[in-house]
Amino acid sequence: MANQESTAQGNFIVPVKRIKDEAKDLPYFQTSEAYARIMSYILALNNAVLNRKVSDPVPESNAITKILALLDTLDSWIALVPPKADPQRFGNLAFRDYIRMVEEKATTTLEDLLPTNLHPAIQEISPYLTQGLGHGIRIDYGSGHELSFVAWLACLEIIGFVNGPTDHPAVVLRVFVRYLELVRKLQKTYQLEPAGSHGVWGLDDYQFLPYLWGSAQLRDHPRLKPVSIMQTQYLEDFAPDYMYFRAIQSIHQTKRGPFHEHSPVLFEISGVPHWTKVNSGMIKMYKAEVLNKFPVVQHLLFGSLLPWRPADSPEDFAIPNSK
Repeated sequence: MANQESTAQGNFIVPVKRIKDEAKDLPYFQTSEAYARIMSYILALNNAVLNRKVSDPVPESNAITKILALLDTLDSWIALVPPKADPQRFGNLAFRDYIRMVEEKATTTLEDLLPTNLHPAIQEISPYLTQGLGHGIRIDYGSGHELSFVAWLACLEIIGFVNGPTDHPAVVLRVFVRYLELVRKLQKTYQLEPAGSHGVWGLDDYQFLPYLWGSAQLRDHPRLKPVSIMQTQYLEDFAPDYMYFRAIQSIHQTKRGPFHEHSPVLFEISGVPHWTKVNSGMIKMYKAEVLNKFPVVQHLLFGSLLPWRPADSPEDFAIPNSK
């Protein structure tokens, strides 16, 4: 995955919204180079974690270590912005102060992350990171913010900071897993509203990719089946190693009542016999319910790294080496 002309010449730009007209722009997005790069990246990461546990040893480059340190820093800032004590109906207003802090410190934070020769890219990649934590004005978080964070990771690979296939297992099993715990902490601390939620008929109020990549982790598991999520002991035993189980566990920690009532879609999926079918279904659902939903992708940003132009090749193309 690369934009070698942009990377070589430093033609980075501040990314902007392009999806403004649902009837015209949403179909164009489906055929765009940005869509192809995002979906190609998600599929490559899906393949990278097939049958792998979170605790499995995977190569961890210096780039991965530095990204993890950045996420730890973002986590530490939560303590600097405690939630406001007075009752608030929709989310805690302190979240606006947290996001403002992240936005103000984003440039210096990314300067610490990236080598000097990649600093020109900061103006382009910074908004993907800040938007990956939630919306400061609406005080909400949803799959569109999760998408923005993944777009940030894709951009880090396009500019050559993260190394293609070598880093892919750690991008999911280290970085994305750490990101999930960060945003869950944000959701709980600041009582973030679900963004664009379908209510009980959505997959999850906040996340999607833990189920997509999480089902890939479990593809050929000899013991765990999709129905295994219905057993509390299995959730406790396997949540640390499998994103899918951790995501279900998180739902139980935040919602009350019978699982089939508050999460009917996940309950229905638990009846699918094999993880392979769950994984392929999640990929189709992600395209339909995230990348083809105007309320979700209308806030996605486009620049030189995720370009708003017709795709060079189909979405399942091999990711070019950025080096």
